[in-house]
Amino acid sequence: MADPHQLFDDTSATAPGRGYAAQQSPPVGYPAQGSFLAEPMSSFAMTYGSTLASHGKEIVDKNIDRFIPVTKLKYYFAVDTVYVGKKLGLLLFPFMHQDWQVRYQQDTPVAPRFDINAPDLYIPVMAFITYILVAGLALGTQNRFSPDILGLQASSALAWLIVEVLAILLSLYLVTVNTDLTTIDLVAFSGYKYVGMIVGIVSGLLFGKTGYYLLLSWCCLSIFVFMIRTLRLKILSEAAAEGVLVRGAKNQLRMYLTMAIAALQPLFMYWLTYHLVR
Repeated sequence: MADPHQLFDDTSATAPGRGYAAQQSPPVGYPAQGSFLAEPMSSFAMTYGSTLASHGKEIVDKNIDRFIPVTKLKYYFAVDTVYVGKKLGLLLFPFMHQDWQVRYQQDTPVAPRFDINAPDLYIPVMAFITYILVAGLALGTQNRFSPDILGLQASSALAWLIVEVLAILLSLYLVTVNTDLTTIDLVAFSGYKYVGMIVGIVSGLLFGKTGYYLLLSWCCLSIFVFMIRTLRLKILSEAAAEGVLVRGAKNQLRMYLTMAIAALQPLFMYWLTYHLVR
């Protein structure tokens, strides 16, 4: 019951939210304290982060292009299904092919998908991977499969490829051959032999050693002819330009070098496959 002598109402028991805290809240329409600093700082951080990321990307791209020619590698992977089919046919049946000259457009070789004679890296890379898988299958059928053996097979094949390319580069330097062959070209040409190696291993799995030796011999002969007819236009460029063999000791060395590179391919094909067929 209210006191009749009380002049004012007691407001000390008001509902929550209507006391001192409510009196201290900012009026409607005004930002909270510190929001003036939060928004500029967040926008500055986002701008600085995007600038730093773009600058870092430029630095990475420059360093990658310095050590790994990404732009050049794109050229060697510019293939399509038609090119791959024709190139595989050329690697296995090179005897009837006549025009081995690489086509150029404004002093730049056209992309492989437009020229079957242009070297590419797609077929060598895929053939190398397939060779490792087929080797694992062959080892599995003989109860000799293990990850260590398969890893040794892959590392051995890769090591021999590197040794082969380095030996060819050293030979070209010693013979002083002026050629437009690049290291990537040599890797591509040296990697084509894996196609014949796959054919040899698969035939060995299906038909035994007789099928292995028959088809591998065919593939060895095919890659030998392919390498001779391809590299003679690169290494014997002077003779190819004149249409006749240029006589002289220097040109004989170039011719021997061409034949030696071509002869290496069958040796490696047999060395890397003979133990996989029993």
